[in-house]
Amino acid sequence: MARTVAGAEESAALGRARAGDGEAFRRLVEPYRRELQLHCYRILGSVHDAEDLLQETLLAAWRGLGGYEGRASVRTWLYRIATNRCLNALRDGARRPSQEASGWWRAEVPWPEPQRRLAEPSRLEPYPDVLLDGLPDRAPGPEARYEAREAVSLAFLTALQQLPARQRAVLVLRDVLGFRAAETAAMLGASESAVTSALKRARAGLDAQVAGAGREEAPLPGSARERRILDGMARAFETGDVDAIVALLTDDAWLTMPPLPLEYQGAAAVGDFLRTVALRDGRTYVMVPTRANGQPAFGTYRRDPRSPVLRRHGVLVLTLAGDRVAMMTRFMDTALLAAFGLPGSLREGGGWPASRGVS
Repeated sequence: MARTVAGAEESAALGRARAGDGEAFRRLVEPYRRELQLHCYRILGSVHDAEDLLQETLLAAWRGLGGYEGRASVRTWLYRIATNRCLNALRDGARRPSQEASGWWRAEVPWPEPQRRLAEPSRLEPYPDVLLDGLPDRAPGPEARYEAREAVSLAFLTALQQLPARQRAVLVLRDVLGFRAAETAAMLGASESAVTSALKRARAGLDAQVAGAGREEAPLPGSARERRILDGMARAFETGDVDAIVALLTDDAWLTMPPLPLEYQGAAAVGDFLRTVALRDGRTYVMVPTRANGQPAFGTYRRDPRSPVLRRHGVLVLTLAGDRVAMMTRFMDTALLAAFGLPGSLREGGGWPASRGVS
């Protein structure tokens, strides 16, 4: 009965929107805004680009209302527009890593040789959990293969970004959102056989990329176990204690620093990097807790012995396994702090949160 009423309300709003009622259009699309933004993020890997493409999608939907024939639901129609806008953006190559994030490090001290060099800079950005909190409680379609938490994790998103754009879109539509093959084909203007073939290749590529299979599960968000790990990690960074950081890592832990194409693996290698670069010469940081991609994270601020002002220094996201840290992902674009509602600078003793177990 509730679904029938909701459908009638949507139909009425659609009719008014077609007549030029902007407020009716806003009410029509508002229930899908957050999930469309997350959809764009999954395909693009950038929270900033996702917001831009969401606005483009809604503008295109407003302008294209006259061509909407109602053969698919409003939600499916909006996903079709958003998906194709994202694919166009990737095809046009409009997205570029920020110059602030990709240039400064070359003038720093020599870095240790990484265990892996990527072919090109990573364009992945973290996604604030506050945006996930606003998602509607809508179960994915019956053909979905991934749970919501897994489909927003950094491990999943990192692997997803390695796929060709069209395979990426097909996998998200089919295996994350659970759209049927026929629906996905209609969205992409492709045949069902082409969608099935692309999905098969995407699954194989994703399986080859995803790391951490068989790891211990992460502690529950906000649990005492999680708080112990985060408190220990924050204290270590705030006192410059590399040994304490290394003690919290798994033996095969990774350190990555998007957009830089350099990756360090193993507690010893990560410790060497911290000693020679990040925490060299007595450098310390203030760590302000937040969450990203369903994982614990910190906004990082570097102390300056010559000033009480703490300078922004990016976002650090932790991937936990059991009671240890399996991956540290340091996002070097300091402009990202604003997406988490964090300030551009702090003052020493300025009253940042003492508890690291943010839920």
